[in-house]
Amino acid sequence: MDKKQGFFSTLKHEVIRGLSPVRSRSKSPARTGSPISALLRRRPKQLTNGEPLVGSLTGEVLAPLYEGLDQDGSELGDSKRVGSAIGQWMKGQLSRAPSMTATMAYKHRSDLRLLLGVMGAPLAPVHVSTTDPLFHLSIKDTPIETSSAQYILQQYTAASGGQKLQNSIKNAYAMGKVKMVASEFETASRVVKNKHAARAADTGGFVLWQMNPDMWYVELAVGGSKVHAGCNGNLVWRHTPWLGAHTAKGPVRPLRRALQGLDPRTTASMFTDAKCVGEKKINGEDCFILKISADPQTLKARSEGPAEIIRHVLFGYFSQKTGLIVHMEDSHLTRIQTTGGDAVYWETTINSSMDDYRPVEGIMIAHSGHSVVTLFRFGEMAMSHTKTRMEEAWSIEEVAFNVPGLSMDCFIPPADLKTASFSETAELPEGERGKSALMVSGHRAKVAALV
Repeated sequence: MDKKQGFFSTLKHEVIRGLSPVRSRSKSPARTGSPISALLRRRPKQLTNGEPLVGSLTGEVLAPLYEGLDQDGSELGDSKRVGSAIGQWMKGQLSRAPSMTATMAYKHRSDLRLLLGVMGAPLAPVHVSTTDPLFHLSIKDTPIETSSAQYILQQYTAASGGQKLQNSIKNAYAMGKVKMVASEFETASRVVKNKHAARAADTGGFVLWQMNPDMWYVELAVGGSKVHAGCNGNLVWRHTPWLGAHTAKGPVRPLRRALQGLDPRTTASMFTDAKCVGEKKINGEDCFILKISADPQTLKARSEGPAEIIRHVLFGYFSQKTGLIVHMEDSHLTRIQTTGGDAVYWETTINSSMDDYRPVEGIMIAHSGHSVVTLFRFGEMAMSHTKTRMEEAWSIEEVAFNVPGLSMDCFIPPADLKTASFSETAELPEGERGKSALMVSGHRAKVAALV
């Protein structure tokens, strides 16, 4: 209760000052202050046993955000005592060839761009709307796979708080912490593992706002850079430091992060047309598996130019004990046909586990989780195959529903939104034929597709 009161006290002051998601972006969406700037500087709450929610996230003050991952951040400037030995040593060091430290810094920026591009704001595979009526269990003339899925979803809705309570929610807010790292890179000849993954991980946080019908806005700040995306109910847009603000191709789709135990109503709607394809143990817990796939029309609408999205499949694992969704897996396959060359395929797989379910105003919310992302590149030549493994851990600090003062104005797209849309393959490299595995490794940061 204290947490909720503290949130509304802060929100009251922000509303008075006119602070809302829309105020965090004006004509240049990434160069102004935002709600996340203050929220990320709060002292993180601890678990009852005194341990942090996510790894070693300790709520330290984040470094100021800068726009772009390729700018030099190691410029030291002149020494206050130019004639000192330290000043002369530093001048000599800066005049030398790039050191191993500079190489590592470039690799870190490359990894961070890849992390934010792939895991920053991925989308669900199909369009759903909160205004659509929920399913009704039907057995007559219904395949067993479909009727079983409907029954499982009814149990999920009941376990999450009930349909009546969920229908009373008009908007929602969530704030949390994240920790990301590129843990492994594999080529046809070797595997490179990040031996210091825990120490090299980038930490940060996010804020998520949602409002009926089908509006959402998210800001994610990690490692000194920021990605933010939103939907006003008619179009989805995203802003990254390297692409700027663009609209997304294809139909309006929910944010995948909201499906990770934060939005039971949208999650149930997402699996309305799903089929039950079996059972499986997840972390020792028996689960039912529901499967949905993007239809050919949606895949075609999301493809562009030489890049064709072949499939996008989502699996939901619902606990037989609690009825809640505890695991989610989606696979996203893209084919790129280069001019006069062989086709190259990129497969992005995201496995997410949701933990620590606790009620918030009667709604069951997952307060922590972990995702493992595998980015697999393959083609005609076996030697060109590469695989990158990335991980994200997150914890939820605050959740609130029916926030007063939140309006449709908070979800207006940026003023400098470019009219040309981008597909989910906008940053996939096209001309890769003949490149060595080392070059592919150096350019893997360009692979930042929204899935």
